[in-house]
Amino acid sequence: MKSHTTLFIGGEWIPSEGTGKIDVISPSSEEIVGTVPAATTGDVDRAVAAARRAFDEGRWSSTGLAERIALLRRVRTALAARQDEFAALVTDEMGSPIAQSGPIQVGAPLALLDTYTELAASYPFEEIRTAASGSALVTHEPVGVVAAVVPWNVPLTVTVQKLAPALLTGCTVVLKPAPETPLSVYALTELFRQAGLPAGVLNVVPADRDVSEYLVGHPGVDKVTFTGSTAAGRRIASICGGNLTRVTLELGGKSAAVVLDDADFEQTAEALRLGSLRNSGQICTLKTRLLVSRRRHDEFVDRLRGLICSMPVGDPHDPATQIGPMVTARQRDRVSDYIRIGKEEGATVVAGGGEPEQPHGWFVDPTIFTDVKPDMRIAQEEIFGPVLAVIPYADEDEAVAIANNSSYGLSGAVFTQDLDHGLALARRIRTGTVELNGSPAGFHAPFGGVKASGIGREAGREGFESYVEPKSYGLPPTFADSLR
Repeated sequence: MKSHTTLFIGGEWIPSEGTGKIDVISPSSEEIVGTVPAATTGDVDRAVAAARRAFDEGRWSSTGLAERIALLRRVRTALAARQDEFAALVTDEMGSPIAQSGPIQVGAPLALLDTYTELAASYPFEEIRTAASGSALVTHEPVGVVAAVVPWNVPLTVTVQKLAPALLTGCTVVLKPAPETPLSVYALTELFRQAGLPAGVLNVVPADRDVSEYLVGHPGVDKVTFTGSTAAGRRIASICGGNLTRVTLELGGKSAAVVLDDADFEQTAEALRLGSLRNSGQICTLKTRLLVSRRRHDEFVDRLRGLICSMPVGDPHDPATQIGPMVTARQRDRVSDYIRIGKEEGATVVAGGGEPEQPHGWFVDPTIFTDVKPDMRIAQEEIFGPVLAVIPYADEDEAVAIANNSSYGLSGAVFTQDLDHGLALARRIRTGTVELNGSPAGFHAPFGGVKASGIGREAGREGFESYVEPKSYGLPPTFADSLR
């Protein structure tokens, strides 16, 4: 068991002001695998003050970009050297199948560090703009103290998704890991400390909901970045609105995969192995509404059944396992409730629909529903588990209408052998990302959603935008020319 008794504030591991602790419980064994202190509001005050001092004194923002890039690359090297250890730690914490924890839980953070350090070198932190109306030096300066709130499903990935651009732009950070998965974040924090990050630039305070709200509403915070549920995002947005604090929200999804009649069903089903069911269904971008024409509906459902049968459910530490437990008993009960609701609404279970017999752990069978109407709750609400809804359509116009019949707009997919036609159809789907035949957009592309799926973008060049403030300096034309 990994027991931590300190918080990371001001460059040091120091005790909390309180006596509360957070138990980290394995979702597969139901045993405690670690503990961390539960931060108090006083701890948050100390963390924000440390970040504020570090920013206002320029300990990090005045450091050259090349040095900031070099530090993140040192962290990247250290993380890569311990990739297996970090993957196992996330599996212990939240039950991600170990076969997926390597590429998903650690490989993605490594790729993000590569992407952001590469893009930072060419990002226009300063540029001269000249027009008949005037000449200016336009800078993109760090926004200040960032409160970063990360979820439990991909804790390292989202932590790096927020830390990398914040630190590269010169911001300081107070990081609030999810109570379910603080251990991996603690281990990553130690890599930053060992890499030589100046005191106060990164501070880490695990906390419950009330203390988390205190952090996002703190007057010393200049910007909040949050990844999590839409309900929590709405609450955070209201708190930030009261203070006019800048905020980025990456929220839920109920993404649709439109399967056209000319799609290769074998390749489509294989793409959905990860596209709909990776991390045991606990990913916000998964395609959980599967739209297929009535002409090929039954054939497609047969392929899906075959997919489910090829994905063993069980101990996430077993390399053969492809579907692990839900992260908590509460999440297991939530997913089970939605399966019950789907049955009550009149949908038909053609695979799964129960809880597998396991000696312990919070498991749900991967489940396929047919006879799903677009307005059913299982087709409208984010379940965050291995539950798929197959929805038939008559023609492509109806398919697009069903895909857009959602309060969410995070991701989506089109499967077809005619890529030109598939791209034309994808342009009609209102969502932040659409994948053709399961092709990922990659981390050089912006990621985020529309409607209830969030505000702002992460990754790519656009990922820097929410951590900088544009500033214009009016210059005499001859001086502007000398700066080019």
